[in-house]
Amino acid sequence: QVQLVESGGGLVQAGGSLRLSCAASGRTFSLYAMGWFRQAPGKEREFVAAVSWRGRTTYYADSVKGRFTISRDDAKNTVYLQMNTLKPEDTAVYVCAADKLGGASTKENQYDNWGQGTQVTVSS
Repeated sequence: QVQLVESGGGLVQAGGSLRLSCAASGRTFSLYAMGWFRQAPGKEREFVAAVSWRGRTTYYADSVKGRFTISRDDAKNTVYLQMNTLKPEDTAVYVCAADKLGGASTKENQYDNWGQGTQVTVSS
């Protein structure tokens, strides 16, 4: 089990950038695939990006491909989500999740550790 704490959310104008961080507890962070999901008001939670436990594989939702980049620093027990060219439709609570020995799944039910989330608001 790992505990996850997100940070880096905030209010930004359309076209701007933010970098989210997700810090994990424990000594086995490197064994976890990490994912970012988001949930906008009144909508279902959706997949955003994921990176495998060795960092060799990444996946992105079509809606963020080319604008967002997921990366991990196992020495710091942290996964990042660099978000560029933000749009108002990116407004949501962003949550990170961990899946032990996972392969960067896009499916929520593959992840068994979840953070509390950080709010991202993009104004037009």
